[in-house]
Amino acid sequence: MTSSSPEKAFRVAALYRFCRLDRFEDLRAPLAAFCCGKGIKGTLLLAHEGINGTVAGRPEAIAALMKWLEAVPEFAGLDIKYSFASDMPFHRMKVRLKREIVTMGVEDIDPTASAGTYVEPTDWNALITDPDTVVIDTRNDYEVRLGTFQGAVDPQTRSFRDFPGWAQANREELAGRKVAMFCTGGIRCEKATAYVKSLGVADVFHLKGGILKYLEEVPSEQSCWQGECFVFDERVSVTHGLAEGEAELCRACRAPLTPADRFSPKYRPGISCERCHDQRSDDDRARYAERQRQVERAEALGLPLPIGS
Repeated sequence: MTSSSPEKAFRVAALYRFCRLDRFEDLRAPLAAFCCGKGIKGTLLLAHEGINGTVAGRPEAIAALMKWLEAVPEFAGLDIKYSFASDMPFHRMKVRLKREIVTMGVEDIDPTASAGTYVEPTDWNALITDPDTVVIDTRNDYEVRLGTFQGAVDPQTRSFRDFPGWAQANREELAGRKVAMFCTGGIRCEKATAYVKSLGVADVFHLKGGILKYLEEVPSEQSCWQGECFVFDERVSVTHGLAEGEAELCRACRAPLTPADRFSPKYRPGISCERCHDQRSDDDRARYAERQRQVERAEALGLPLPIGS
């Protein structure tokens, strides 16, 4: 991350920790109260297997939250990646109880016991440019569309629940190879490596800290990354140095759109894009148009926007 971003008003923290968290239900109310009391917004997920989420707030508020979390013994070793945003990138604060902190839908996968080998961002290029390495993007298709590592395999999954089926179908192609996996912040590929190892694939690696840490630490002139990295907040994407990218969301279908996508004649801000225009009815577009008018009015009056999550 560029440390020359003090003018950015909000600090964003993407965090996770796989751990045994038997009291996760008891943490929900005090954690939500703390965040709301500090003006922090975003989403945090709690489950038996740990914590996951992204939040944003004033730098001093995020520092206080990290101190609060670090006081929870189970969260020792919490993986945190920081970046900045010009505007608050979330609309509200949510703390949710879940079956999994990242939903794969497979029982008895324990990343704390069987995840792949971490690879530091500074060592990642050497691994993925080795011709004996299969590089796999464990993210969803709409994320990959914005950017990925050169030469990476795109499983074309619509959700992380689809990944186990893809891995099973391609197990023979992975066996005996070095397998390098990556995702946005490290959590999905940590769980994905544990699953691939459960299939009998032994030589499995994953990018420590994910794409975000790579973009923070590896200079653009040395980078094997191509495009922008989708993030699950109102910034939509980030680039090298974790600078805010140029992508925007289609408010009709939530697809990330590049500047080129927004030149399509089917693109209307808040109403439609090339990907969803022909899948929506005139009634749908009329409803989206009314919502867009409400958004524009809220922006003009400085009111909370009636969009997002």
